[in-house]
Amino acid sequence: MRTLLPCLLVALTTSLGCAKDAKPALDPAATVRFVVAGEGDVAPLVVAQAARSQAEHRRVLLYVSAPWCEPCRVFHEAVDRGELTGKLGALDLLAFDGDRDAERLLMSGYESQYIPAFAVPGVDGRAVGRKIEGSVKGGAAVGDLVPRLRELLADPPH
Repeated sequence: MRTLLPCLLVALTTSLGCAKDAKPALDPAATVRFVVAGEGDVAPLVVAQAARSQAEHRRVLLYVSAPWCEPCRVFHEAVDRGELTGKLGALDLLAFDGDRDAERLLMSGYESQYIPAFAVPGVDGRAVGRKIEGSVKGGAAVGDLVPRLRELLADPPH
């Protein structure tokens, strides 16, 4: 019994320590998440994702980035770390690669000069012209993009 008591105390202390250090669960209603776009025409992909997002009470934006884009990487890492939770609401970013997907994006009206680019899709999945593009380099990219994304999301949908 004497050897069992210290073992129980150690186990209890260890489990309490883990619970104390555990991160709180992210509220799915306030998270931003990436959804990698599949192959095929852009508009039907956007329509399908919009339906899935709407069923989960989430909004959707089309997102264009590239692996070499520093502001894109900084933004992506911030999303992955949960830093945008609660800042943009429940948001799905349907992600495309600006280099690989440029032609098919253009066929659905999604055109941008700079990346990262974020666009509000129309009900038919095509571009409606409401977008933001480009950002500053380095760690300030998130601080630059978040207020602009809030403004984009605040506009009434068409």
